[in-house]
Amino acid sequence: MDGVERLFVAAPLTDEARSSLSAMLRAAIPRGLPGRVVPPANWHVTLRFLGEVGATDRDRLLFALDRSNLGGRFTVRWDGLGAFPNPRRATVLWVGAGRGAAELEALAGSVETAVASTGFPTEDRPFRPHLTLSRVRPHQDVGALLSSAGKVGVSMPVTRVVVCRSHLGRGGARYEEVEEFPLG
Repeated sequence: MDGVERLFVAAPLTDEARSSLSAMLRAAIPRGLPGRVVPPANWHVTLRFLGEVGATDRDRLLFALDRSNLGGRFTVRWDGLGAFPNPRRATVLWVGAGRGAAELEALAGSVETAVASTGFPTEDRPFRPHLTLSRVRPHQDVGALLSSAGKVGVSMPVTRVVVCRSHLGRGGARYEEVEEFPLG
């Protein structure tokens, strides 16, 4: 494949978790989330965003991930809603990991090691295990919304890591799995 692709490494959600989270959000926030809502079909945990990547670098990345010890399977429980940078000036609404957060952090660390071994610059921001639900521009105060939404409490197994290609367009982003790497 010639050219450049927009890539990221992710832990995908199970269909059951996607459905349960969607139902919980509809019940807890009947008016819907503010901002540009990420469609449930696009929900994933970004372990490492790579951006524009050429074919040679993509192939080196896939080889490095294939040779890496990414660890074993585990369960993550999605708990409470939150906002980046904070609820009073929210630009991103998310649901955070409770149980399994440490395992997601370790998995992101293993992915980062593999990515760095191929020559990509290291990530300068710490990994914070979350699932992006919407992007809010301009920022808003969402404190009342977050406190009224309550806990999520949706669990799911994390059994694989995927490299995804992002196709940007008028209808929003569409993600395509390039390669998957099962966890032990």
